[in-house]
Amino acid sequence: MAAAASGTTPILFQDQFEVKDLSRKFEKVTRYSCRLSDEGYDMSLEMDINSDIFPLELNDRFTLALASTLALDGKPDTGVYDQSGIPSLADQYDYVMYGKLYKWKQEQPKAPIEVQVSFGGLLMRLIGDSHHLEKLHLDSRVYLLIRKINQGGADIDMS
Repeated sequence: MAAAASGTTPILFQDQFEVKDLSRKFEKVTRYSCRLSDEGYDMSLEMDINSDIFPLELNDRFTLALASTLALDGKPDTGVYDQSGIPSLADQYDYVMYGKLYKWKQEQPKAPIEVQVSFGGLLMRLIGDSHHLEKLHLDSRVYLLIRKINQGGADIDMS
């Protein structure tokens, strides 16, 4: 289900994950350990989230996307928050962060890739097959976008 960026899509990576473990790092920050919710390929995710704003629970499922811009047409960002109200990719998700990919590591060819992104001190580590992470590059700026699929086993109506 990993999305391939084709044409003008800003999506660099997208898939569905399930929370497998969580630990409180600070009063308002939780570190989540997640795995793919469908077992098509192996991908692990660890991320820090401001759980005061966007709490996730054990076994919650969510869609995670990494994007190069919030513009629906894929147009690069200017580096300034757009307050115009023009529809954006963020409108389709529940939680959005902006950060920098500061570590990209692959021990040997065909080995899993590890990418780490810092979102102002909140960290994310994604480890998986190079085919699914090939659009992520060192020192690039990315948006992390999350949308809950279900909570406690029940689907959430997002309409």
